[in-house]
Amino acid sequence: MTDARAPQELIVTMLGSYVRPRAERSVWAGGLVALLGELGYSEGAARIALARLVHRELLHRRKDGRRVHYTLTDRAIALLDDGDRRIFTLGRQRTEPGEWTLLWHNVPEDRRRERERLVRRLRFLGFGTLGDGTWLTPHDREAEVVALLEELGIDGHAGLLRGRLTGSLDPATVIHRAWNLDELGRRYTEFVRRFRGAATGRDAGALEEPAAFGIRTTLVHLFRQFPMLDPELPHDLVAPPRNRDEAVRLFDDLYATLAEPAQRHFDEVTKP
Repeated sequence: MTDARAPQELIVTMLGSYVRPRAERSVWAGGLVALLGELGYSEGAARIALARLVHRELLHRRKDGRRVHYTLTDRAIALLDDGDRRIFTLGRQRTEPGEWTLLWHNVPEDRRRERERLVRRLRFLGFGTLGDGTWLTPHDREAEVVALLEELGIDGHAGLLRGRLTGSLDPATVIHRAWNLDELGRRYTEFVRRFRGAATGRDAGALEEPAAFGIRTTLVHLFRQFPMLDPELPHDLVAPPRNRDEAVRLFDDLYATLAEPAQRHFDEVTKP
C-alpha cells in the first residue's frame, strides 16, 4: 500500500474491529505498533500514523507511567458507527429510484482541510462528481449534507438541490460520467480473487490466531473502502457491479468465522 493515509486507516480498522466491541476502550500503543509490524509497517510509520490520528481528533493519547495508551474519541466512534451501517448493509438491499440530491460548492483554498473532509464524506454518502465542485446522488441525502456543511462551517460556500432527472436525459450518461463503474467492478473482482482462496467454515476456524487476525483485518480494511466507491445505484438505472454479491458473501463468511481467533490474537499482543 502506497497511500500515506493507509496505516492511519488500518489503525482505525483495527480499533473499530477489536477495541470498540470491548468494555475496555483503551489499548496499549506498543501492541498496536507490533500488530502493524505484522501487517507490513515499520515502527516509525506506525508511530507517525498514531500521532496523526491524534491530530485528526480520532484518538486520545494517555500516558500511564512509561506506557502510552490510546482511546477512540467520540468523533471516531461516531464515524465507525456510520461506517458499520454502510458496511453491513452494502449490496444487501435493493434500492429504488427516487429524488436526486445535487450539491455544488466553492470552498476557498484556505479551508482545504474542511474541503477534504467534505469530499471524503460525500463519497461515503454515495455521491459522484461531475467536476467543478458539483456532486450528485440518486438518493435523498439532504438531511445528511445540510448537517455536514454546518458541522464543517462551510454552509456559506455551498448550494443544494433535490429533484428528478428530466425525462429527455438518459440517466446512464450522467451515471457513467459521475462514477467509474468499470473500475468498481474490477475492485470487487480483485477482492473476490484475493479472499476466495481463504479458508472458510471449519477450516478457517482452525487457522492459527495470527493468521486469522491478518486475514480478517485485511478483509475488513479492504471492504471498508467500498462504501466510498459504490453509490449503490438503483437497479432500474444500472446493473449492480459485477462480483459485488460474491464479495459480500465472502466478507460476511470470513468476518464471522475468524472473529474469535482474531480477537484473541489482538488482545494477547496489546495486553500491557
